[in-house]
Amino acid sequence: MKRTLAALLTATAVTSLSACSLDEQTQSADTVKVVIGYQSKTINTVTAGTLLKAKGFLEKRLDDLGKSTDKTYDVEWQDYDTGAPITAQMVAEKIDIGSMGDYPMLINGSKTQANERARTELVSATGYSPTGALNMVVVTPDSAARSIADLKGQKVSASVGSAGHGTLVRALDNAGIDPKTGVEVLNQQPQVGASALESGQAQALSQFVAWPGLLVFQKKAKLLYDGAEGDYPTWHGVVVRRDYAGQHPEVLDAFLQAQLDATEFLNQHPLESAKLVADGSGLPQEVVYLYNGPGGTSFDTTLKPSLIDALKGDVPYLKSIGDFADLNVDGFVNSDPLQKAFADRGQDYQAAVQSTANPSALRGQDPVCGTAVTDAKLAGELWLDGANTTQPAATPDCLLRAIRQATADGKTVRAAYVPDTEFGTRWFADASVWVKDGQRHLPFDTAAGAQRYTAAHPGAAIVDYQQALAGAV
Repeated sequence: MKRTLAALLTATAVTSLSACSLDEQTQSADTVKVVIGYQSKTINTVTAGTLLKAKGFLEKRLDDLGKSTDKTYDVEWQDYDTGAPITAQMVAEKIDIGSMGDYPMLINGSKTQANERARTELVSATGYSPTGALNMVVVTPDSAARSIADLKGQKVSASVGSAGHGTLVRALDNAGIDPKTGVEVLNQQPQVGASALESGQAQALSQFVAWPGLLVFQKKAKLLYDGAEGDYPTWHGVVVRRDYAGQHPEVLDAFLQAQLDATEFLNQHPLESAKLVADGSGLPQEVVYLYNGPGGTSFDTTLKPSLIDALKGDVPYLKSIGDFADLNVDGFVNSDPLQKAFADRGQDYQAAVQSTANPSALRGQDPVCGTAVTDAKLAGELWLDGANTTQPAATPDCLLRAIRQATADGKTVRAAYVPDTEFGTRWFADASVWVKDGQRHLPFDTAAGAQRYTAAHPGAAIVDYQQALAGAV
């Protein structure tokens, strides 16, 4: 009887274990996990990261997909400060989809190519600047430096291999300074570099968005160099492990569709998007809106030939700063999944590729000057405290008048944005360097830009912000 009972207990245990194992196998077969690496504070990637997560576009599309596939899709979001740790996790096959800047994307493709399971491909863009604007170099407010050349022999904080580091390398090279020996680069994470700048450990900081704007907004730094001065495209994009995409093409398709949802939402609702991104990143909403507001970063998913060519041009710079295994850029780029996503929405991918206009442009009627906003190179934007919308300004002088009027009426200016006269970079009005030329007031985002203008225009003179406000007519 004891032997019979023991046999029954053993059989029950084996059956239970088998059932448990079968349940786990069934659960595993019915559940598809997707791990996404993103950078919450890198504004140029928000349509594949912070905003996409906040809006739940991907989860919604995967839920809809699950109704037809009878599968459950489990999304895991992993937040990082730079692209390097995302690449490390993709090499380890622990992240399936990631977003990052141009230099990091190339490093990603180079480092993952040796392992077929880790090997990645570039499938979409997130945000870009055709001139390299908004990746910047900043110095302390009391720094005597006036141009990138003044950094020779100084310590500069940068995240080596990042888009911000790429901006520094190109800027130094254009100034005739050897990027390897001309400055001492402190390889630091953005927040560490910000502290190094403030403490005096570093004399400058070169970083990607949104760090330069954040430090200037906090009055902890001033802009020394705008990446637009280099006039070379910079951009961010999405990479996916090919092995994962091959096993789960429906997940990649859902991700790209969701990214298109987020891109359209941002371009149609930039102020609401800025609030969502601010809530998700911890950045001030005014700083986020600097970049994702009208005339800031161009949020466009298409893989434009000019951007691909820029990647190819980045390769020599990457080789100059470290060990970089050759990468076939054309083989790394795969636009087929994105083209399919466009086609499924009834949209023309080729027409979108050829368009170079920023999808988000400032429009409307200027209430102070009483004229329509027609020229994006002149148009500014005023954001008053407590207002749910912003106020367009047709020209820099119209913006100055609007600020002056609002202040006189007892209203608080939350932020005011104006395009740089030389390069068109969207920047803070109160952090701009203003030049008076006749009756006009012209904003420049750097002192070097203002000095270039006054040198070429006799009679033009640099004035401070309060003088510009008082003199605008």
